[in-house]
Amino acid sequence: MSGDFREAGEGQALADRPPFVTVADAPAGNWVDRYAPAPIRPYLHLARMDRPIGSWLLLLPCWWSTALAAGAARAPYPDPRLLILFAIGAVAMRGAGCTWNDILDRKIDRMVARTRSRPIASGAISLPAAFAFLALQLLIGLAVLLSLPRFAVITGLASMGVVAIYPLMKRITSVPQAVLGIAFSWGALMGWACVFQSIDDPALLLFAGAVCWVFAYDTIYAHQDREDDAIVGVRSTALLFGQASWLALALCYTATTVFFGLALMGAGAGVIAWIGLGAFAYHLYGQVRRLDIDDGALCLAIFKSNRDAGLILFAGLSLDVITQHLGALWLP
Repeated sequence: MSGDFREAGEGQALADRPPFVTVADAPAGNWVDRYAPAPIRPYLHLARMDRPIGSWLLLLPCWWSTALAAGAARAPYPDPRLLILFAIGAVAMRGAGCTWNDILDRKIDRMVARTRSRPIASGAISLPAAFAFLALQLLIGLAVLLSLPRFAVITGLASMGVVAIYPLMKRITSVPQAVLGIAFSWGALMGWACVFQSIDDPALLLFAGAVCWVFAYDTIYAHQDREDDAIVGVRSTALLFGQASWLALALCYTATTVFFGLALMGAGAGVIAWIGLGAFAYHLYGQVRRLDIDDGALCLAIFKSNRDAGLILFAGLSLDVITQHLGALWLP
């Protein structure tokens, strides 16, 4: 390794690094680089505020669960307060997860072209400062969690162990995406837990489908780093499946659709929810059809498109709740 990447002591910035400007894997012209004050810019990059796709993907299972539970409870609409709290919590906890990941991966990040300019790896943020920032984000997430019903608080706390160990999984297993799937899908339990103070079959089925969904889209994402991961010894499903990734994705997305369909049946969802699920499934089919694992830019674009797929499903679930309620009011 060159002198740029040697350890300069835990918590000490690398003196031979240039002044922090941006990071290589941030979108060009992102709002952080354009508008954020320079002193806080590294922290916003560390929390991935320049690329909100991760917050969306963490949030969507929470919103699905809230809408599914609202329909099962025959509420007039998904609880807006829960939707807002979950949005705040998703941003905070996604940022905390990225910070924790970068703390643990700082040495690996220095060996990968796409990640060596990240704030901790580049020395723009010291290790003590990164831990302080992590604590701040966790406090925000805790404040959101404590505003939920007691059963939901306990359910949310149960996820912390999975969140903590995920960054280590790529060192010991070829399927770290499975652990990420559990962590990023936990919200599929949370909305239901808030509404019913329990975790019933529809929530568990929604969770299982979300795990398959995350497993698939993160496999697509991992194909961007396939060559670098092989060099530094990091494992992933992209390396495991290789050219057979399209088949693995097709199976995972099929399982996602089946599990979600069973969840809709269990919750007594109506026609509009099923239309939303159909549109969601068609979007996933299009991802598999378009995929070229040797085109990193395309892999990133397909990965990001899962936000749109998730919003389509949420819209279907929410409109179904509203229309079913209005229909009940109009019936004699």
